[in-house]
Amino acid sequence: MTLTPSPLTAALAGAFSALVMPVLWPRLVDDSLWLVLGFLLVVAFPAHAFVLGLGQAPSARPGTLDKALLKRVGAWGLAAALVLLVTWGLRA
Repeated sequence: MTLTPSPLTAALAGAFSALVMPVLWPRLVDDSLWLVLGFLLVVAFPAHAFVLGLGQAPSARPGTLDKALLKRVGAWGLAAALVLLVTWGLRA
């Protein structure tokens, strides 16, 4: 299975993680096993699948900077930060 990442998929993964993890955190914080599993399923797997991609070769040559990956990581982090700021602003 191959999955080609883009800045849009990276941003959607960041938004998903930022929306779901604060909801799950209070329910999982008492049990470290469930906290780790929840973090893997809600943050790590979407980030890997939709920012790095699945089943493809790296887009940059060894020893060079992968600018496309940096853009996707930036989109992921920016989307997560914006969603958190908006949800915190709505709570206030």
